[in-house]
Amino acid sequence: MTTEDFSPVNLSDSFKAYDVRGIVGDSITAASVQAVGAAFVEVLGLSGQTVLVGGDMRPSSPEFSQVFATGAANRGANVKLLGLISTDELYFASGVLNAAGVVFTASHNPAEYNGMKMTKAGAVPLSSETGLTEIRDLAQSYLNTGLPATTPGSEGTISEADVLKDYAEFLRSLVDLTSSRPLKIVVDAGNGMAGLTTPAVLGDALLPGLPFEIVPLYFELDGTFPNHPANPLEPANLVDLQAAVVQHGADLGLAFDGDADRCFVIDEQGAPVSPSAVTALVARREIARAKAGGEERPTVIHNLITSRAVPELIEHDGARAVRTRVGHSFIKATMAEEGAVFGGEHSAHYYFRDFFNADTGMLAAMHVLAALGEQDEPLSELGREYEPYVSSGEINSQLEDVPAAVTRVRDAYTRDDVTIDELDGLTFTAANGDWWFNLRASNTEPFLRLNAEAINTTTMTTMRDTVLDLIRQ
Repeated sequence: MTTEDFSPVNLSDSFKAYDVRGIVGDSITAASVQAVGAAFVEVLGLSGQTVLVGGDMRPSSPEFSQVFATGAANRGANVKLLGLISTDELYFASGVLNAAGVVFTASHNPAEYNGMKMTKAGAVPLSSETGLTEIRDLAQSYLNTGLPATTPGSEGTISEADVLKDYAEFLRSLVDLTSSRPLKIVVDAGNGMAGLTTPAVLGDALLPGLPFEIVPLYFELDGTFPNHPANPLEPANLVDLQAAVVQHGADLGLAFDGDADRCFVIDEQGAPVSPSAVTALVARREIARAKAGGEERPTVIHNLITSRAVPELIEHDGARAVRTRVGHSFIKATMAEEGAVFGGEHSAHYYFRDFFNADTGMLAAMHVLAALGEQDEPLSELGREYEPYVSSGEINSQLEDVPAAVTRVRDAYTRDDVTIDELDGLTFTAANGDWWFNLRASNTEPFLRLNAEAINTTTMTTMRDTVLDLIRQ
């Protein structure tokens, strides 16, 4: 790629706080990706070291992987092309090989998008505060002037590697599923990377079979997403899975997002199991395992809009609950600082100490399968103890004046029987414990996000509607 090929892309349009996302051919191009590959090596000092590069099933991912590798090798890195990978495969490889890397994915974004999730060696997260801004700025200078010339003999190498089987074996070493009762599982891959990882981990594509019958839904890798968006956070994208679970008489359903780092669970009746309930269920298992290993009081991380049931269960089981802001960089940083065994978010990101403090939807799914498979109750019964409260889900309001709306709510709820904290947005909690709600402004859109929870449906709906009326005046 010559200097003339470098187009005037403004990298600030695609670089976000924790990753890179943009529209292919517009805010993210082959030229910009090559420049980022070179800057990635320069900023992190990776000349002479291994750099891992892979991508998801989006049409542009193979080309982007190749040009990133070219840019990285230009600055002296020895690149291993991993081919088609999920995001948590990158974290696995980065952790096991102690190498920095990148995966090309735009997660649940529409087909016209692609992006980059980058990690330092050991799956340590990379954010705007830990090098991403410097990478952006250096890459922008390369775009403006062209890549610097290489010194003869200083270029790195580019080779290929496949980590899928090692990834599957590693996950199976963390959760023993061989003694589970037989389970029928419908898996909606959404035409994303779970179509590749599910047969490898839960099926018999690479390893001996488990006592599971897997009913595949949209396993064909297709980054144009012909069936539905690969975003299971939206209820409309779960409809096909819910119907299939009931139709096949399955024990449960699993839905993954495009890069397969998030997993949503559906019970045998076709009802969603909240990510907070999954967090509590997995936390209980990881606390027990840590205690069996000699930890007296393990730590579990949860963000501030998970259900109140999560910290209550953690404390009940003799562990320590640590509350954090929303966002994977905060969770991962706190996981490392606290030596936490597990962390969960309302958005269905689940983090494991034994997985390099990184998030993996597949490992969380395996814990759910293990919990279900070791007893005879259906998932709807098993999950009931983890969902004692009634939640509103996240409700977004598009507003012309977000601060004014927040002020209206704060004024209305500044009173003796309500406490307010400002860890992330504003969280209002009733003194009698009957309800709480959180307001957070979006960092990128004119949205105000409401999450609410209460002891019963009547209390929740009354409080929710009152707050929404204040917001939307």
